[in-house]
Amino acid sequence: MAAGHQVSGVRSERLSAQEIAENFADLHAPFDAHEAAVAADRCYFCFDAPCMTACPTSIDIPQFIREIQGGHAESAAKTILEQNILGGMCARVCPTETLCEEVCVREVAEGKPVEIGRLQRYATDMLMERDVHPFTRATATGKRVAVVGAGPAGLAAAHRLAVHGHEVTVYEAKAKAGGLNEFGIAAYKSTNDFAAREVEWLLQIGGISIEYGRGLGMGLTLEGLRSDFDAVFLSVGLQGVNALRAEGEGKDGVRDAVDFIAELRQAEDLTALPVGRNVVVIGGGMTAVDAAVQSKLLGAENVTIAYRRGRDAMGASRFEQDLAASKGVKLMFNVMPKAIHGNGSAVEIELEYTDVVDGRVTGTGETVRLAADQVMKAIGQTLEGQPEALALEGRKIKVSETGRTSVSGVWAGGDCASGGDDLTVTAVAEGRDAAEDIHASLIG
Repeated sequence: MAAGHQVSGVRSERLSAQEIAENFADLHAPFDAHEAAVAADRCYFCFDAPCMTACPTSIDIPQFIREIQGGHAESAAKTILEQNILGGMCARVCPTETLCEEVCVREVAEGKPVEIGRLQRYATDMLMERDVHPFTRATATGKRVAVVGAGPAGLAAAHRLAVHGHEVTVYEAKAKAGGLNEFGIAAYKSTNDFAAREVEWLLQIGGISIEYGRGLGMGLTLEGLRSDFDAVFLSVGLQGVNALRAEGEGKDGVRDAVDFIAELRQAEDLTALPVGRNVVVIGGGMTAVDAAVQSKLLGAENVTIAYRRGRDAMGASRFEQDLAASKGVKLMFNVMPKAIHGNGSAVEIELEYTDVVDGRVTGTGETVRLAADQVMKAIGQTLEGQPEALALEGRKIKVSETGRTSVSGVWAGGDCASGGDDLTVTAVAEGRDAAEDIHASLIG
């Protein structure tokens, strides 16, 4: 370290291995058979079920809960997986409190919904533990489809295309498949290497090969893929992180929250992962909460989420906000970063209070300083390296309802595409629906 630079407070081994293990245990313990039966009994099995309408993948929720109630967990799992092939992960990470469970009749009447997410996990875990893959491939069509990106949208598309008898080659830039399920979700939501195990289970359908270390600009071009394959599905995610546009952003200790989460998810020994004493996370979405909570669980003493708008505008659900608060994370609203201070390494962050006028955030001129040896940016990601031929909508690839892009023979889905929320379950729905449209176009 250069002379005169302050010593950063970012270090490893803030907690013992036992404390880390306890902190990163499963957020929601799985149901046993009796608990699942009791939870299923609370369902009214509504004919026109609002929970089903609220599910982005339109799972027949009353049907699968009835199957659990009848003791047929594997049948329940198939009902789930027919609509959402990554139903196991979605059961763990979906914000069910703002989707299916929020509109549950029990929630509306009593303030306590049927625990749909945990019941979904019970059924899908049971089937995976028995190493059952309930789908078989149709007769081979001779058609070949390229999928670029092995995240939730790409995997869902690949599986559905394989079911229809097409040969699928998936190109993944990283060394592992799974996308955000593998690299971008809090470790206490997906324990015991579940994301990797789910991918392995999904590939049992056959007809899917994955090539790692390859992507657009990494040995692949869109033109080349279009000439070599009958169809192309792009699910490349968002690789760039928006800038803070604050003085001192380049100092040591300032990093992207997504990189921190990915490093944590891939670490074999969490005690060896360095974290600051005073951590400030800039942002208001799920990534901000995941980064902040995990910083606290790693042993950071003071962790703050700083968000430029009010609580109601936060992308993270109230459940996630409350989870952060319960772990000792402080939430600050209506503040934005103005400067990061320190001689080489971050020591303090200066935040400016904000007003929202006609929907636009403006600074008030009043500032506050917080100790911060680690500042994490969780202020949204951007599309990088997209082919120029593709039309954009905003800063994402423009697609139709079925994922068709402006280029013939090319579809897109997931975070890189215009449309729905940036959720795993939405990406699965987009991949599945694009695959159905690709299949229809290939068979005429």
